[in-house]
Amino acid sequence: MKRFLPDTFTLLLLSTVLLATILPATGSFEHVMHLASNIAIALLFFLHGARLSREAALSGFRQPRLHLLTLSCTFILFPALGLLLQAVAPGLLTPQLWLGVLFVCTLPSTVQSSIAFTSIARGNVPAAICGATASNLLGIIITPLLVTWLLHRHQDGSDGLQQVTGILLQLLLPFVLGNVLRPWIGEWVTRNKGLLAVVDRGGILLAVYAAFSAAVVQGVWHLFPPQQLALLVLVNAILLGGVIVLTTYASRALRFSRPDEIVLVFCGSKKSLASGIPMASVLFAGSGVGIVLLPIMVFHQMQLMLCAALARRYAAGTPEPAHGAEAEHLTGKPV
Repeated sequence: MKRFLPDTFTLLLLSTVLLATILPATGSFEHVMHLASNIAIALLFFLHGARLSREAALSGFRQPRLHLLTLSCTFILFPALGLLLQAVAPGLLTPQLWLGVLFVCTLPSTVQSSIAFTSIARGNVPAAICGATASNLLGIIITPLLVTWLLHRHQDGSDGLQQVTGILLQLLLPFVLGNVLRPWIGEWVTRNKGLLAVVDRGGILLAVYAAFSAAVVQGVWHLFPPQQLALLVLVNAILLGGVIVLTTYASRALRFSRPDEIVLVFCGSKKSLASGIPMASVLFAGSGVGIVLLPIMVFHQMQLMLCAALARRYAAGTPEPAHGAEAEHLTGKPV
């Protein structure tokens, strides 16, 4: 029963949304929170870069077919399914929620939970480390490009090139700087993994508070019918379930080993809340980012619940691999 309850971080996110609804940041405090949010996001990606093990990232070149398929699921299959759902039932969700759903479809995979679930399911952990790391690294560039291409029609008068430039300056530049400095600060980052996880989650919560404060001031909840939440859960369930089914059958049609199938299923079906919230804060600033964030927050909890059950099912029928110790290479990035 416990596995169906929200995880601690989801409860913190919901509490932050509630706080922003009751006590939104306004006036000069809003500007302070916006600046603090931008600094926290830059710091978050700097730490992600400092954690990245180049050896783990490069190890996956030994399995190019698996990783190309995983990346294709993340950045091609998901957007295609999202666009198909919107085309079939455009009136099912409000335009702003569809914007958020399509944004979820463009996001990279998670790192920590993808690797953790692969390990629980007794899959190919080294391949999961490589695949999840590559997805997040490439996502810093691919996600804003996909958003500009797929969602440009939603951004009236916006400059797509300016959005991509904003992502590169606020997210990619700190990430690269952190990775460049890894030889000098990597050991300290590894020793203080717990403290830095608090910094990570604190930065994300700060970004959520700033985003929802602006949305509340604009009267966003008056534009959000309660029944839309149930429909959003349904749309997310179709997306998540559809990708898991397709990745499972694709891996078997291509005769992947069971450990590699587990990698494709878990890395190919997950979406990163940790990357999504900072990116949304940059890409959708001033355009109702609060509602845009709801789909990824709902999707985050749904993927944890479903993948936890799926990992236990895989583990029950899979011999324990000899490379389980590779899970020690976890980067520490939040789910």
